[in-house]
Amino acid sequence: MTLTLPPRVSDRAFQRLAEIAEDSGEVKPLRVAVEGGGCSGFQYDIRFDSPAEDDLVLEKDGMQVLIDPVSLPFLENAVIDFSEELIGARFVIDNPNANSSCGCGISFSM
Repeated sequence: MTLTLPPRVSDRAFQRLAEIAEDSGEVKPLRVAVEGGGCSGFQYDIRFDSPAEDDLVLEKDGMQVLIDPVSLPFLENAVIDFSEELIGARFVIDNPNANSSCGCGISFSM
């Protein structure tokens, strides 16, 4: 039996949110959602947004990551991170629930 845990946000992701807030002069929560679509069946929607009443809020040092209740089961045990590579810098999801994903890293299947 696998233990189901809520998603976790890496220190690097929270640090990048703090840098964005400092650069823009505005603190905005990052929303991580799962939607139907994409080339593999589901896709991540990662954007800045305002919190909703039923969101799971993951917080550190005043920075927040929001996850809506519909997306939460798809993100059990996942890690939300920030990656800087030659192809660019972006927030990424390491999702153990995805049994395959697209090369772009935004689309996955279960």
